[in-house]
Amino acid sequence: MPALPVLLYPDRRLKTVCDEVDDFEKASEIIGDLLDTMDAGPPRTVGIAAPQIGAMTRVALVHTDRNPKYTGGNGFLAMINPVIIEREGEQYFREGCLSIPDYTANIQRAAKIKVAFFDTRGEQFILNSEGFESVVIQHELDHLDGILFLDRVHNIKTDLFRRRQQ
Repeated sequence: MPALPVLLYPDRRLKTVCDEVDDFEKASEIIGDLLDTMDAGPPRTVGIAAPQIGAMTRVALVHTDRNPKYTGGNGFLAMINPVIIEREGEQYFREGCLSIPDYTANIQRAAKIKVAFFDTRGEQFILNSEGFESVVIQHELDHLDGILFLDRVHNIKTDLFRRRQQ
């Protein structure tokens, strides 16, 4: 499958709460589209959510191993109907987004999370995550609720940065 175009802010679909998945076969197709789109993106793309390609359903991919600066995560995660069931602590990370390519921002997130989700066979998983991986998961799950990292910026003057052109 070819990569799909990534929706860019201020596309209104990015601010829409996504529907739960009830068709796991269709979710599998969306995961394929997301993976192809993520592969075609910048080389350190570590996550993408279904609404970023216009699929308004609760599916997200996370693969923090794509960024060589961070290790120790849970590997490739294809999450269907993910829900954070526990949060602990706080941390700040500089975040970017395929849908807001010109900016990054310092965002406060939980330091550790426990997330429940389903795979394409409908099997439920619960995993613990911390550090960079937990930030990426929280970022992608925000997309499923129509929340962008810009919505989490505390101070536009001190926490939002124009991305350097490469």
